Amino acid sequence: MLTKKQSMSKAIRFVLISFTYTFFLFSSYSTFAQEDTSDGIPTDDSSVSAGESTFKANCTQCHAIHEKVIGPALKDVHERRTKEWLLSWIKNSQKLIQSGDEQAVAVYEEYNKIAMPAYPFSDDEITSLLAYIKVESGKEPVKEVAETTATDSTTAEAPVASGYLTAVLIILVVVLVLILFVLSLIVNTLTKYLKEQKGLDEADAEIVDQRTSFQKLLTSDFVIGAVVFIFVALLLKTAIDGAFTVGVQQGYQPTQPIAYSHKLHAGDFQIDCNYCHTGARKSKAANIPSPNICMNCHEVIQNIEGKEGVSKEIAKIYEAIDFNPETGEYGEDTKPIEWVRIHNLPDLAYFNHSQHVTVGKQECQTCHGPIEEMEEVYQYSTLTMGWCINCHRETEVNTKGNDYYTKLVEFHSEQNDQPMTVEDIGGLECSKCHY
Repeated sequence: MLTKKQSMSKAIRFVLISFTYTFFLFSSYSTFAQEDTSDGIPTDDSSVSAGESTFKANCTQCHAIHEKVIGPALKDVHERRTKEWLLSWIKNSQKLIQSGDEQAVAVYEEYNKIAMPAYPFSDDEITSLLAYIKVESGKEPVKEVAETTATDSTTAEAPVASGYLTAVLIILVVVLVLILFVLSLIVNTLTKYLKEQKGLDEADAEIVDQRTSFQKLLTSDFVIGAVVFIFVALLLKTAIDGAFTVGVQQGYQPTQPIAYSHKLHAGDFQIDCNYCHTGARKSKAANIPSPNICMNCHEVIQNIEGKEGVSKEIAKIYEAIDFNPETGEYGEDTKPIEWVRIHNLPDLAYFNHSQHVTVGKQECQTCHGPIEEMEEVYQYSTLTMGWCINCHRETEVNTKGNDYYTKLVEFHSEQNDQPMTVEDIGGLECSKCHY
């Protein structure tokens, strides 16, 4: 048995050992954390997530982590350059080059004097961007494949399928023919039976012996009525089909002045749609890219097939902006590229890209289909009123982290156990699209 004094001493030693062990673990963790951020670049989830958003929205057009694109591969760039240098370079690379910085001038010369755009990012935003690059640098390179994110709303049912009406008419005609055939069999069978009977009076014998006149049959009220019915039905079907196709250009695929391939740019090279269509996130229209956006890449990339000389389609861009690829000089004999518009809503309908892309978080493929797989763009969806309404009825409102919807979500939950959709917040009001 331990004495009271021995028990107390043992308990004190246990407490001291536990405290020392805990302190050691805490010190080790603090040292590790300090070492992890010794370069001033954190690796916590929030910083990496913010940096990923910045990278994908601004950098993927010219840079990749593990491979060289238009600009250098960014793997371990935080080890090759100091954080202070990276801050200055990203904010305004031309200013750093003009200051005579040797590293900046060397990069500028190595990549054919391609000017990197200036980005008015804060120090925290650039730090988050570097955090993402730092984490991705430690991962194995993975070949990303563009995914089609078209929602169920792209497969909205058409109001009335033309094929169904045609099938109904064919079935009616077949049924009428079968009825006539069955009636003919019945009449022939009864006639044969009655002829074999004896003792028929003169009136019945006269009816049995009479012959069928096809002329009377064709001029009968039944046949004339059936023909008139079928004619009117076909006429109405044609009129209905024509009415439902007014203004609908699904599948429209015009020939463009330049054979631009979305499959190559958005699919193979994974260029973000918003890099070229700059208005999609901030304005009503997504806008057609101007030639200077094309020249951000094609001032250097002159032939995507790797052959000598300027390719035929890229030469059309040079001609439009009067650019000489041999001297690298621009002239004044410019002319617009006459692109043919594909997606066109009627003037009475209002559609805002920024509301759907930025607020609604809708992907381009929701309306435009697998755009990254199209060599030549065509109108994928019907873009009819019914198609839009069906989407508003099915699309759930993303209210996470948005205090604007707090009270509305509470009220909706009290009244309905289904998720809140665009329809529930006025998405079917006429004035939303017609003003």
